[in-house]
Amino acid sequence: MAPTVHLVQLSPATIDALAEEDLDLANEQAAVELSPFFIEPVNANTWRYRSRQLAVTPGDASWVTRVIYDPTRHLAVGQAGYHGPPDDAGMVEVGYAVDAAYRRQGYARAALTALLERARIELSVTVVRATIRPDNLPSRALITQFGFVEVGEQWDDEDGLETIFELPVG
Repeated sequence: MAPTVHLVQLSPATIDALAEEDLDLANEQAAVELSPFFIEPVNANTWRYRSRQLAVTPGDASWVTRVIYDPTRHLAVGQAGYHGPPDDAGMVEVGYAVDAAYRRQGYARAALTALLERARIELSVTVVRATIRPDNLPSRALITQFGFVEVGEQWDDEDGLETIFELPVG
């Protein structure tokens, strides 16, 4: 049985604290307790990016990265969200990461399900995109189960070569 998850929105101040790798300050402000996973280097990079993004476009807050929270176990197990609001063509890009201690337990699937549900009810969204490294086989397998199809490749300065997958939802 897939776990129930809530995607918990963080305040800009909490995102700023995570961007600074200050877990104590982040936990003083967050609605849920965050683990050291959230300030690991790759995750801190995400929070730094989101911190800069929200400083420029505060309206993106309802779209960007959130905490994957298991309310049954009272655990923050990862992060998931969109890279931002829909672009002019109605595309949103999803991203998700689950703490290694909680992988293979259905959390990525539950988070992706929640992200797709929101995308489907947003009239401005027509397509959901996911970009995944070729060697990330679990993530590639997950999104293909949801009907995403490969549409191309791109180079990401942080992640290197990525395959672009899309799913029409409009």
